[in-house]
Amino acid sequence: MALPAFNEEGDLPPGVYRATLSEVLERFGKGSVQRRAVAGRLNHLYELATSTGQLARFVVFGSFITAKAEPNDVDLVLLMEDTFDLASVTGEATLIFQHMEAEARFGASVFWTRRSGAMGGEQAMIEYWQVRREGGQRGIVEIIREAT
Repeated sequence: MALPAFNEEGDLPPGVYRATLSEVLERFGKGSVQRRAVAGRLNHLYELATSTGQLARFVVFGSFITAKAEPNDVDLVLLMEDTFDLASVTGEATLIFQHMEAEARFGASVFWTRRSGAMGGEQAMIEYWQVRREGGQRGIVEIIREAT
């Protein structure tokens, strides 16, 4: 699915848009030095999350996927398989499952749960992250695997 144009507020229109990591980096990872740096973090975080072998869904929300020239960080929701065992994760990947550590180390707000822990069901939990702090909704992006 092609990512839509920004609306008047500089957001994606409400909805959950599916795109590959390449498409997301191409669309949102260019421009300012800060935007490119945040794109690099997103790429690294995606690699770490997929390295667990237990990633079910990877969702990006917040300022990185807006028209904002200088996004502060990248905001993520990770939905892990029910068989995911945090104790089996080693190395740098362990940090993405610790909210404060992820913020300090990667400049990322990471929220995660297992599929069975998704309040209201998996899709409802994902859609919740469209809500803006100041009210209303904006679009979010679910990163899907590249076609092989």
